[in-house]
Amino acid sequence: MLFTIIKKIAPLQSNFQTHHHMKYLLIIALTGIILGSRLVAQNPVPKPETEAKQAAPEIKKAPMFGINFSGYVNTDIFFDSRQTVMAREGEWLFYPENVRTDPDGKDINAKATYNILNITTRLTGNITGPDIFKAKTSGVIEGEFYGNINANINSFRLRHAFVKLNWANTELLLGQTWHPLYVTTCTPETVSFNAGAPFIIFSRNPQVRITQKLGNFKVLLTAISQVDATSNGPDGPSPKYLRNSAIPEMALQVQYGTVNPDKKTEFLVGASIDYLMLTPQLGTDVVSIQERDTVVLHYKTTAKSNALTANFFAKLKLPKVTIKAGGVFGGNCYVYNMIGGYAVKSAVDPARGIVDYATIRTASAWLDIKTNGTTWSTGIFSGYCKNLGAGTEVSGPYYSRGANIDYLYRVAPRLIFTVSKLKIAGEIDYTVAAYGKTTGKGLVSDSREVGNLRILLGVYYYF
Repeated sequence: MLFTIIKKIAPLQSNFQTHHHMKYLLIIALTGIILGSRLVAQNPVPKPETEAKQAAPEIKKAPMFGINFSGYVNTDIFFDSRQTVMAREGEWLFYPENVRTDPDGKDINAKATYNILNITTRLTGNITGPDIFKAKTSGVIEGEFYGNINANINSFRLRHAFVKLNWANTELLLGQTWHPLYVTTCTPETVSFNAGAPFIIFSRNPQVRITQKLGNFKVLLTAISQVDATSNGPDGPSPKYLRNSAIPEMALQVQYGTVNPDKKTEFLVGASIDYLMLTPQLGTDVVSIQERDTVVLHYKTTAKSNALTANFFAKLKLPKVTIKAGGVFGGNCYVYNMIGGYAVKSAVDPARGIVDYATIRTASAWLDIKTNGTTWSTGIFSGYCKNLGAGTEVSGPYYSRGANIDYLYRVAPRLIFTVSKLKIAGEIDYTVAAYGKTTGKGLVSDSREVGNLRILLGVYYYF
């Protein structure tokens, strides 16, 4: 500013010949300097953008917590060659119905059926939050329109609702999610909604689970209750038989797994053992005739039904193919959507109607192989399940599924096409049930195979 004023004034110097004029010149120059300095103070020259950024204080963004929704819209179109044992209007397939003949010898159940359903359309909310007790916290809530019983089809039902606390090597889970014997990292990838049942354990349960990592090993200890998948008993399927035992179902599992991202390979192997105690009755009802009057007497009973179930599983993922396999052996597998259960063994005190129980044992094995293509993928599931009976004489009644089935088997190839958020999956499922006569030890003799062919098309749009 000073140099600008001087340059404007300089040409005028020749016109001022006297000291008096120079005095006015100095006054004008000083006035310009003062005014210029005030203008600069009020309007400073901006710094270069990079310099301004360096001088600005760093602003740290707070972590974002909340819920993130995802899921898919699903349509299943399927055809069955005969009537089936199923749930939700056929969405869930167990096995074909037994032959039912009329007086003319015709099989009433040899009638094809089809359906189109959208009830497995799903909504999932993944929840994140701040650390608590030095643990990372998270949660999940998930539901679909499957309903919790056949009468409530199309209604929204809870699938998962749990909270997790994760430390460096320890995880605590509280809430409803998959039964620990249903290993999500090693399950069949069928198109059918049953995911391989009744050849695998399939159940979701409220639970408290602790997982401990020990290098490549994991140890899981779980206390379990029942809501949707319930045990059977004298009053039909209900969670009360487990509740009245006052001891939760307990499961212990050990896994060993490795992952090699560079080679795109995985290996997993593990085994579990589960203990389930039921109290089928709190009291008995005995009809007695006293002085020509019919009286119902009630007696307290503490008889229990105890069962142990074990499973094993293995997974090998190679760059182009994934192989999974598993097996189950145990008693009272009704609650896991398998065949089996328990039965009245004998009358301990006939006068009071008090009985004891024996479990109906089940063994199964399954194999699932698939290619790892991102656009096209093929696979096949196969399973075999055998009724091993009670191992002792039983008098009945039976609280089981498939008490007149000797064995089951299934072969189900599939083809899947995926592009962006759309997946189109086709599957052919051939399931056979060998029906026969139930013997005194819960085994089945003189069995005859009955087969069902299901053709299934599933369409999924993910969001």
